[in-house]
Amino acid sequence: MSAGLSRTTLVLRYAGFAVLATLANLAVQRAVLALDAGPRGFMAAVFCGTLAGLVLKYLLDKRWIFDDRSRGAAAHGRRFSLYTAMGIVTTAIFWASETAFWLVWQTDAMRELGAVLGLTVGYVVKYRLDRRFVFTGSASPRPA
Repeated sequence: MSAGLSRTTLVLRYAGFAVLATLANLAVQRAVLALDAGPRGFMAAVFCGTLAGLVLKYLLDKRWIFDDRSRGAAAHGRRFSLYTAMGIVTTAIFWASETAFWLVWQTDAMRELGAVLGLTVGYVVKYRLDRRFVFTGSASPRPA
């Protein structure tokens, strides 16, 4: 948002959006796993959940974190591509954590705990990458 966005407001807003994206991710995963609980279903659930969370988080971050008001397919395509590219490493953190918890405990509760922990670490890294590489032309807040 504006340069006057306080660190507290930024952190609370970003964390809230991360929670919303995480809930969307896990809800989509549960829906996919309800259709197929096998290994293929697990892989599809992780992919579809990640995509749902990514799109929601992009839309929220673009407007409410980085105050990016660019419009049009070209602008959105470029930003979303960069946003997605920055998310590759952070998605790897999330997937590794979720998968490790699933392989060790093989329960939905532990899989989801692994997902939440991986997403938390990933979102902290992602904010820094997005601020530096994706939303460079917007009024990106840079808390002290």
